[in-house]
Amino acid sequence: MTFCEELYAKAKHIWIANHKHPFVQGIGHGTLPKESFRHYMIQDYLYLIDYAKLFALGSVKATDVETMGKFGEILHSTLNVEMDLHRQYAKKFAISEEELENAQPASSTIAYTHYMLQVAQNGTLAELVAALLPCMWSYNEIGRELAKIPGALEHEFYGEWVEMYSSKEFGELSNWLKDLMNKLAIGKSEEERKKLEEIFLNTSRFEFLFWDMAYHGETWPEDIR
Repeated sequence: MTFCEELYAKAKHIWIANHKHPFVQGIGHGTLPKESFRHYMIQDYLYLIDYAKLFALGSVKATDVETMGKFGEILHSTLNVEMDLHRQYAKKFAISEEELENAQPASSTIAYTHYMLQVAQNGTLAELVAALLPCMWSYNEIGRELAKIPGALEHEFYGEWVEMYSSKEFGELSNWLKDLMNKLAIGKSEEERKKLEEIFLNTSRFEFLFWDMAYHGETWPEDIR
């Protein structure tokens, strides 16, 4: 059993909840209210800004040129390809670039990204990867599952999302990160592995909270904005 297989077994109940979340299922079946996805698009854009910083920190913490380069490559792709696609896709939901750039993160978005950045800045490379992994891995799993639903890939508003995260290219990135996690776990003490597991479980839980935030249109309560 690889370390990632152990992590998956520990987090399986969380991942099942993520897959069954009405936001996720609504994307696959085309029943999600557009306003919910609109809110998600804005918050996900803000999330990606901080998520990209983890790839930069991964390049800093890596000890070999190949790994440094791969993190750098993903950073470049996130900032200059994925986020541009995000801006173009947002136009389908009448979200302007100005709205994206001036948006404020929801409390769940702040909690999630700040947790990952705290782990990445203060921890080891293995801890950074454990924080990164649930997002990329679970999105690929969800994308591939939703792609099996008849019509999901052709949906006018959500088909591109399903296509992106079920793609071979995105799967290859996910597999690279899983392979790196397995490699970094080799030789770790039981205490260190428990720490990695804790981080992986926490960011898996944050994935659920992010779906929930998007589904319910969560922002800061009106009286404390």
